[in-house]
Amino acid sequence: MSRKLFVNLPVENLDASVAFFTALGFTFDPNFTDGNGTCMHVNEHTSVMLLVKKRFSDFTDKTIVDARTSAEVIFALSAESREEVDRLVSTAIANGGSPAQDEPQDHGFMYGNSFHDLDGHNWEVMWMDMSQVPS
Repeated sequence: MSRKLFVNLPVENLDASVAFFTALGFTFDPNFTDGNGTCMHVNEHTSVMLLVKKRFSDFTDKTIVDARTSAEVIFALSAESREEVDRLVSTAIANGGSPAQDEPQDHGFMYGNSFHDLDGHNWEVMWMDMSQVPS
């Protein structure tokens, strides 16, 4: 069975977050968008609900982590090439994100880099040549 994944992510400024992720090439479902949140499509099986913090708090009694000072999760996205890794990270930084590490990680068969989004959430972008993975 193939499952779908829906991630709920707290954000400070919904409009700024939508602009940021739109610049990275993501699209949003208008059927699940209002002033409190929006559904960002990652692929046919994965969506990220960007929710303003007040709305996010409706789903939990726990304290919302400040992703600028604490880490709870790292999101990893696949890329189709090394160049796409570099392009996505550069685009994120050009649109208000910040580098999450000093240098890309190059392991030959695997290449990645990462950024922090506007709210400090850590996003990795990875490319892998499966035919070169050591056995």
